[in-house]
Amino acid sequence: MDQIELVAVSRDILGKKVRFLRRQGLIPANLYGHNVESTALQIETSQLKHTLTKAGKSSLIALKVDGTKGPKMVIVRDVQREPLSGELLHVDLYQVKMEEKIKLEVPLLFVGEAPAIKERGGILVQNMSSLEVECLPADMPHNIEVDLSVLEEIDQAVHVKDLRADEGVTILTDPDQAIVQIARSRVEVEIAEEVAAAEAVAEAEAEAEAEVEEKVEAPEPTEEAAE
Repeated sequence: MDQIELVAVSRDILGKKVRFLRRQGLIPANLYGHNVESTALQIETSQLKHTLTKAGKSSLIALKVDGTKGPKMVIVRDVQREPLSGELLHVDLYQVKMEEKIKLEVPLLFVGEAPAIKERGGILVQNMSSLEVECLPADMPHNIEVDLSVLEEIDQAVHVKDLRADEGVTILTDPDQAIVQIARSRVEVEIAEEVAAAEAVAEAEAEAEAEVEEKVEAPEPTEEAAE
């Protein structure tokens, strides 16, 4: 992937006044990192949107800040949006050191089709959308693929331990967690529940009839036995 670049300018406007920046087409941002002094920045909204779409939270970004020499390598740590409109409000950028490992969430990319859906009528249940990994910045994967074509039977699942990460990447998420699994369709579940209920009723009726028959067949106690 080509290097992703982003340009930012130092920001003097802080606090509630940053709303005036957004009206000017600028988004407030903060740059921080391990042993890195936090810096207030502002970035053009259109440029930032394009970068976020391309980089997400799992790709390196070459950040160019006015008054500094050379780009700083960063990743997106947090994105704040307006709850209703989804418009950008604020972004946190984390400056990495290429020789130090970092922990980050990497999105999962689902590929292939599950035969159990088409052939067995099952439904796909997705439990996770990302994994936590640890690696050097240069080894950061943009995503981790999950092959759905291995799901051939109902109740079959793909677990974290089934995935293979690239060399230099360690998956930290619990290996026994199920990422996706095949469940029975709602109709099949309802039918199974109805059958189970009918069987339970039939079993209860059979037990009741057996008790009645035992009482009928049991001999009446004689006077001698009563004495």
